[in-house]
Amino acid sequence: MQAGTTIFEHMSGLARAHGAVNLGQGFPDFGWPDAVLAAGADAILHGNNQYPPMRGLPELRAAVCAFYARRQGLALTPDQVIVTSGATEALAASIMAVAAADDEVILFAPAYDAYAPLVRRAGAVPVFVDLLPPDWQASAEAIAAAITPRTRAILLNTPHNPTGSIAGAAMLAAIAELAATHDLIIISDEVWEEVIVGAAPHASPFALAPARTIKIGSAGKLLALTGWKVGWVVAATALAERVAQVHQFLTFTTPPPLQVAVAAGLALPDAYFAATRARFVAARDRLVAALSAGGWRLLPAQGSYFVMADLTASGVTMRDRDFCEMAVASAGVAAIPLSAFMPDGGSDGGQTPFIRLCFAKSDAVLDAGAARLNAARTRP
Repeated sequence: MQAGTTIFEHMSGLARAHGAVNLGQGFPDFGWPDAVLAAGADAILHGNNQYPPMRGLPELRAAVCAFYARRQGLALTPDQVIVTSGATEALAASIMAVAAADDEVILFAPAYDAYAPLVRRAGAVPVFVDLLPPDWQASAEAIAAAITPRTRAILLNTPHNPTGSIAGAAMLAAIAELAATHDLIIISDEVWEEVIVGAAPHASPFALAPARTIKIGSAGKLLALTGWKVGWVVAATALAERVAQVHQFLTFTTPPPLQVAVAAGLALPDAYFAATRARFVAARDRLVAALSAGGWRLLPAQGSYFVMADLTASGVTMRDRDFCEMAVASAGVAAIPLSAFMPDGGSDGGQTPFIRLCFAKSDAVLDAGAARLNAARTRP
C-alpha cells in the first residue's frame, strides 16, 4: 500500500484490478430516494447556484431542526445548526473549534481513520481508549483514566464504524458525567443514526449534555447518497458559533442545490425511513446467514453498514491484513482489516483477528461476496 493511501482506496483499487466483489468500501448500491434526486436536479436547473449563506440555507437548517424534533425529540433552533460539506468537514471544524496545540482529545479505538489525523492537524494529541469486543464498549474507569488536565474533548462515534456497535447507556452516561466534571466538550459523530439494524435504538449524548455536545449528522448516510457530502453540526448556540468561525475558513459553503434536495429528503415521512431501515436489516441478515452457513463467526451488528467477522473463531489462522490481501487477489472479494482503524495497526504484529464487511449492497453482490469469502476461509 502506498504511503498516504487510505485502506479504502487501497482495497477498492485491488478490487478493481482483480475484478473482485467489493464488500470493503462503505457505500450503498441501493436505498436512495428518487424524489430527492429529482429535487436536486430541479434545484440545479431552476434554483440558486451561487454562494449560499455560510451557515447553510435557512430551509435546510430548519429542516434539520424539524427532523430531529420528529425523530429524536430534540428541541432545536436554526441558530444551532451549521451546514457543512460532509461530516468529515464537520469533524474538522468541531475539533479545531475546541482543541489547540498540545491539547488532548480522547478517541475510542478502533476509530474511524480520519479522527486521529484531524486531531493532529489541529495541533492536539489523540489519546486512545480501547473498545472491547464483542460489544465494543468502554468502561467509565477506562475513560476517566485517560483524562488529564490537557484534555479538551471526547470524540464519540455511535453507531460505530467499523464495528457496527452502539454506545450503551452506561458508556453514554459515563461520558456525559465525566465531561461535566472535567469541563470537556463531547464531539458526537452520529452519521449512522438512521442506519439502525439491531434491537437497540439510537441514543445521542446531546440528549444528556446539550450544552457541551457537538452532534454531527450526514445526509450522505441518512439518504444513502454518500457522494453528495452534505453534513451538519448541531450544538448550543455559543458552541455552534465557535464551529462556524472555523467552518467559514474551511469550505465556507456547501452547494445550494444539494442543500435544497437534502431539505426535501429530511421531510420524507417516517414510513420512508422505516422502510429503508428494514431494507438494510434484510441485507445484513442475508450476508450474515450466508457467511454463517459457510463457517464464519460474525459479531453482533447494531448500526452502520458494517458487520465484523472474527477470523480466529472462524478457523482462519491468518491475521486481518494478510487475509484481506489474499482474499482480494486469490478469491476475488475485498474486505477491510480492523487494524486499519487501530492506533498501532493492531497489537498482534500490527494486525488483528477481525475484518469489516459492508452489507449495504444488492442481493446479487452479497451472494457473490459471501460465496467468495466462504471459499477464502478454507484456503490453506
